[in-house]
Amino acid sequence: MANVLEFKGHRSFRYRIILATLTGKTVKISDIRPTDDDPGLREFEINFLRFVDKMTNGARIVPSETGTSVLYQPGILIGGIVKHECCLDRGIGYILEAAMELAPFCKTPLELTLGGVTSNKIDPSVDRIKDSGIPVLKRFMTGDYEVILTINKRGAAPNGGGEVFFKCSTVKSLKTIQLKDSGLVKRIRGIAYGVRVSPGIPHRMIETAKGSLLKFIPDVYINIDEKKGKSGGKSPGFGITLTAETINGIFYSGEAVSPIRDPNADPCFPEDIGKEAANKLFDEIYRNGTVDSPFQSMTALFMAFSGRDVSKVVIGPFTPAMIQFLRDLKVFTGVTFRLTNVTDDEGNQLQQVHMTCSGIGFSNMSRRAI
Repeated sequence: MANVLEFKGHRSFRYRIILATLTGKTVKISDIRPTDDDPGLREFEINFLRFVDKMTNGARIVPSETGTSVLYQPGILIGGIVKHECCLDRGIGYILEAAMELAPFCKTPLELTLGGVTSNKIDPSVDRIKDSGIPVLKRFMTGDYEVILTINKRGAAPNGGGEVFFKCSTVKSLKTIQLKDSGLVKRIRGIAYGVRVSPGIPHRMIETAKGSLLKFIPDVYINIDEKKGKSGGKSPGFGITLTAETINGIFYSGEAVSPIRDPNADPCFPEDIGKEAANKLFDEIYRNGTVDSPFQSMTALFMAFSGRDVSKVVIGPFTPAMIQFLRDLKVFTGVTFRLTNVTDDEGNQLQQVHMTCSGIGFSNMSRRAI
């Protein structure tokens, strides 16, 4: 088939589908785990394709018999009221991140209800997305917009049972941004939760986390989110998400969650989870970008799809996903980022990277006129 972009491998599968949807380009992804004992697409990738199909009208998805390749011809993003049950192998964040990147370009405002696992060890939790991801999305929105993320139920792995509601307005176009200085941290907030476990566990996580955080800054406050009964999901679990806010309105997050219960595994103590979350927050602050690490790719995407002007953003060291995403972004849009090292006042090279690009001036032609 002519004019089909071809890729190999399962890595960056989600982002390639997102880019194909936004640019309207047909893609064929082959060699998806061909040598594995269980070759082809995993259940969570099939689940993601079902979600994209609900978000669009006229999409054509043709997997091979073995599932080791798939042809995707995108349709028109329609948005509207969408309900989707996420695969329990991954967190709700796996789908929610994609929804945040597609929602501004839909025909009608998106009202999305997602069910599944609200936090795990692989994907950003819904708390982290709410505290650090939503502010990134809002920076690029223009005009009168509404972005809401509500956690109705919490669901721990492996059986989930959580539910979140995400609402996002559509925009005609995205605006360019200039984010060069993160600023100093002025306060730290957090949320600790425990579902179907002893009520004392969140307190133990908070006590340990604050023991580390108060050595860094005095303004620390951590809430407890108590979800009981049906709102507590179907499996026991606990976790904590910590978010630091700087004087320039930049948000960093660190989180930790209890592992899936295994009779043969070592015991997991709330104190260890609290300390792990604090250390991950310190690591994120040390990286000192103007964007929380899991949302580097989303920032690059919005920079490329913004107006025909220059966006400049300083981020921390690239994640592996970000490196591959920039390569794919160039294939789909032709956008090339200018990357330069950041130096301090004495000329010493820092870990940060200064990203500069000119947007393609993407306009949401399917947006319904008000």
